[in-house]
Amino acid sequence: MTGAGDAYQRGVVADSYPAGPGWVVAARGELDQDTLEPLEEALAAAAAGHSPVVLDVGSITFGDSSFLNLLLRMHHLTALRIAAPGEQLRRLFAVTGADTVLSLHESVEDALGAQPPV
Repeated sequence: MTGAGDAYQRGVVADSYPAGPGWVVAARGELDQDTLEPLEEALAAAAAGHSPVVLDVGSITFGDSSFLNLLLRMHHLTALRIAAPGEQLRRLFAVTGADTVLSLHESVEDALGAQPPV
């Protein structure tokens, strides 16, 4: 039997760290309704005390509609910036129109240096 701590250790949250006034959360693997909880907790904790929150998605191999729903919810709670999306996520964002709503960046560094929307 595994606990939530175990899921966090080997799960989808690879790293979480401060970056200037903001916070970076790095995710990995496949993100769907069965694996999202640790990521949701990490993003909510980051949003509670930091802005912007950068989500490094460069190591995500799959994201479904529940992952997209999480990103859109977080977008309304904080200055969420998405860094390094791969081809699968770029398609997901483009097909759903989320690429016109979410703040997408080529790298974590670009996301941290981006100016907030006016």
